[in-house]
Amino acid sequence: MLKIGQVELENNVILAPMAGVCNPSFRVLAKEMGAGMVCAEMVATKALQHGNAKTRSMLTILQEEKPVSMQLMGCDVESMRIAAELVADTDAAIVDINMGCPANKVHKAGSGAALARDPQNAARIVEAVVKAVPNKPVTVKFRKGWDDDNINAVEVAKAVEAAGAQAVAVHGRTAKQMYQGQADWSIIRAVKAAVNIPVIGNGDVTTPQKAVQLLQETGADGVMIGRGSLGNPWIFRAVTHFMATGEELPLPSAEERIRVALRHTDLLVAEKGEYTGTREMRKHIAWYTKGLRDSNQFRDKINLLETSEALKEALHEYYAYLLKYEAQEVMN
Repeated sequence: MLKIGQVELENNVILAPMAGVCNPSFRVLAKEMGAGMVCAEMVATKALQHGNAKTRSMLTILQEEKPVSMQLMGCDVESMRIAAELVADTDAAIVDINMGCPANKVHKAGSGAALARDPQNAARIVEAVVKAVPNKPVTVKFRKGWDDDNINAVEVAKAVEAAGAQAVAVHGRTAKQMYQGQADWSIIRAVKAAVNIPVIGNGDVTTPQKAVQLLQETGADGVMIGRGSLGNPWIFRAVTHFMATGEELPLPSAEERIRVALRHTDLLVAEKGEYTGTREMRKHIAWYTKGLRDSNQFRDKINLLETSEALKEALHEYYAYLLKYEAQEVMN
């Protein structure tokens, strides 16, 4: 178990917040597969403050996905405070502050990873958010540093802890690295040694073995999985099972991949509507089918489809195609 403030999680394996991915549909799947907590994609505080309808809809939380961490993305104390007050009235269990997003459009506006370049300003923002949500723990997610010449994760961790943060998540890459190269787990270990609040490690966790390795090497209290879950919500089941038993579960079959992709399609279209849901689902289907026979050609096909029914029909046809080749291989 992992406890963050007054919030007790069933386990210490967490879905990382990912823009364009971690909407309620995917979060429900991750929770069903065993994630101890799911994180929502970042919510822009300025848009939330000004009543943007699409942004307000991002605060939706379903009963079956709880507990949920709601992540705020902004760059000034006032907008973060106002946004936090709005989140305080939602079903979010935790309010998280994004200080790690490396996307140019985010950090150039002073948000995301740019916030962590100034630990004292980061602390002021955390303090304001903590005061705005007295009934919810506040956490912070940040990176190793800005670049190889500016590694300050330990300094940031100490500053936000002093400001009232009740847990931190550390990604072992710099902002300039984006998602290239290998994550440096030693910085997670350094942060863990420097603070007294829970530390969650993030970066390059793609298998149950790597999840356990990160925890053992860093002493972290939890592990956060992001890109390793794309098209693979089963990773949470695999990791929690491996932690509990030492046994490695078999990889999901083609049939299970297709079945979950079909369900995900229904969930996403119900959530976002036919037009948006169909178009967003295309990338998920590409992830679900990656590595299967002729999946590149299948991806090219689905990227041209414009209705959810067409997507589902294509998935059924693709599975029949896979079964045909499987039968031929058995006969040969």
